[in-house]
Amino acid sequence: MMKKTLLLSLFTLTTLAGHADEGMWMLTDLKEQNAATMYDMGLDISIDKVYCPDSISLKDAVVHFGGGCTGEIISAEGLVLTNHHCGYSYIQQHSSVEHDYLTDGFWAMSRKEELPCKGLTVTFIDKILDVTPYVKKQLAKDEDPEGLNYLSPSYLSKVAKRFAEQEKIEITPFTALELKPFYGANRYYLFVKTIYKDVRMVGAPPSSIGKFGADTDNWMWPRHCGDFSMFRIYATPDGKPADYNESNVPLKVKKHLTINLGGIKEGDFTFVMGFPGRNWRYMISDEVEERMQTTNFMRKTIRTVRLNNLLEEMLKSDKVRIQYASKYASSANYWKNAIGMNEGLVHLKVLDTKKKQQEKLLAYGREMGTDAYQKAFDAIRKIVSKRHDAVYHQQAIYEVCKLGTEFYKIPSTDKVLQALKEGYKVPHATKEISPLDHALSKLSKQADKFFNKDYNPEVDRKVSKALLKTYAELIPAGQRISIFKVIDKEFKGNIDAFVDACFDTSIFRSREAFNSFVAKPDAKTLENDLMVQYAKSVDQGYADTDAAMKAETDAYNLAHKTWVEGMMKLKQHEGTPIYPDANSTLRLTYGKVGSYSPKDGVEYNYYTTLKGVMEKEDPNNYEFVVPAKLKDLYNKKDFGRYAMKNGEMPLCFVTGTDNTGGNSGSPVFNNKGELIGTGFDRNYEGLTGDIAYNPQLQRAACVDIRYTLFIIDKFAGAKHLVDEMTIVE
Repeated sequence: MMKKTLLLSLFTLTTLAGHADEGMWMLTDLKEQNAATMYDMGLDISIDKVYCPDSISLKDAVVHFGGGCTGEIISAEGLVLTNHHCGYSYIQQHSSVEHDYLTDGFWAMSRKEELPCKGLTVTFIDKILDVTPYVKKQLAKDEDPEGLNYLSPSYLSKVAKRFAEQEKIEITPFTALELKPFYGANRYYLFVKTIYKDVRMVGAPPSSIGKFGADTDNWMWPRHCGDFSMFRIYATPDGKPADYNESNVPLKVKKHLTINLGGIKEGDFTFVMGFPGRNWRYMISDEVEERMQTTNFMRKTIRTVRLNNLLEEMLKSDKVRIQYASKYASSANYWKNAIGMNEGLVHLKVLDTKKKQQEKLLAYGREMGTDAYQKAFDAIRKIVSKRHDAVYHQQAIYEVCKLGTEFYKIPSTDKVLQALKEGYKVPHATKEISPLDHALSKLSKQADKFFNKDYNPEVDRKVSKALLKTYAELIPAGQRISIFKVIDKEFKGNIDAFVDACFDTSIFRSREAFNSFVAKPDAKTLENDLMVQYAKSVDQGYADTDAAMKAETDAYNLAHKTWVEGMMKLKQHEGTPIYPDANSTLRLTYGKVGSYSPKDGVEYNYYTTLKGVMEKEDPNNYEFVVPAKLKDLYNKKDFGRYAMKNGEMPLCFVTGTDNTGGNSGSPVFNNKGELIGTGFDRNYEGLTGDIAYNPQLQRAACVDIRYTLFIIDKFAGAKHLVDEMTIVE
């Protein structure tokens, strides 16, 4: 016990020496693993106020926004704050050439003006339960012929339902049970969640504020964007979740955050709660190389082609710009991430770091008299080598075909073709619907989703030509998906001619063509349809790469489980706290506000101001346009209560918390648990953090809450929204 305490003290001192602290910590482990360190670093409230399984805590004001971002509750009436880029697709959903909220911004000046967002959900985490013993008992007694139940989502879902029944956990149509493996499936946690489906858009600044700097500044520091938007949760009058209904009312929440306008300074303690998506801290060096050569390479290479073609069309037309704004932003985000990660992995010599880590574990295994970790290590290396070509090809199919060529997403026509071939029709005298009519009805509903307002066939035609040529350059002829046999045979290898034929002849070339087919369907038309052939070829090609890797994937999962188990034991032996890889579950991370030096002679300050926006302004570059009203407020120094003591208007800051994708929109708390900002990005030098954490360089970029409120109040004139918040100064 004394040894463990001494080692923990040494860990605390090491942490205090820098501004950043590694770890995406499970809330259930905070009291045992992290509380002492957090108090030493500056936390000034009880850890039970941060998270307590038996009472209301800050955790209850942190929500999963839309499944891919984080949000926080900032008023008693269900007002949710998140990032502009998290709300971007919903801002775009409501935008048109006539009402261009992307360009102009949107502010609901009354509850009646708040706009319903189809498909948007906000999810609360009600309970987090360590159910490892229960799951292991189920795994031991349930039949598992392939030995894969320990990672199977469908199996774990059944186990979660059994557990909920045993523990009499109340389940409603708006309850979700999520049972996930952690630490390579060495532990299991169950998340009991409540999902609200009536969520309405309340406010968003224009993109010239919310996305200021756009792709040029993305993943960079210093930053000058007001990356925020606001939504509101609606429920039944008695506070129950419900689908959208005009009679629903704003949710009376059980916890909302207090906002602090006191500002930040160098060395201030901060902590962040959110839903980080994925990271891979337990990779061996061979896996890092594989990531660089496959996923990151394909993202950079293929998305460069896609983005260049999309941007060219978006700049020609406001309609196309609005249609493709969200798709472009989504693609560009991890395009730049892949570029920065590969650069950082080389520059920071992460492969060397990983080799030292793995040698340390192998030595520990020998010291403990076990060869299990050596066997796992050897197995992983062999698997990575064997699956390399399949991973490379699969990533090419995914980036080019599944993400890039939109016409791949046409609905399946298999049921219609089957009904046409069987030739069964019900006599008109009966009321029974024939299999063909049923299949056509279902196909028509699916086609409605394909022919949506944000799909432009001519843009897709152009982009698809460029992407399929890129695929052909990357993948040797003998390995390409089967549609290339059609391209070679019927179009003499001319990809442009093939794509043109798809868009000129397919039943999915237009809504009118589709309706004509439905009115007079025939099997031969479907069998010869080039878009249908293409979609089938893509699915088959992707499935083939999956099949080629199946044995390696199964073996990898087992070896990885042993490897991570070894890492856990080594860290416990050293007295070092442990945390699992991110997997979109609620986590906490902490660190200090701090400047940093990315290279010799360069020092980046920990905060930015509105002055930087004016310095970056370029009216001829859409990324750096500054709204006239913002310039007027700046020139008049009309910052209200939101200015710094020196009179400047704060904008963004960086802190040393361990964030990744999914943390977008996360609340940034001060030492008293008060909201001081919203996380929205990482710095370029910290992009390697998904694989290896660097405390000297990794920073989380955050919008200062004072800038958020300044934009709402002084720029938008929506002070009524500020008035419903709880604010201290």
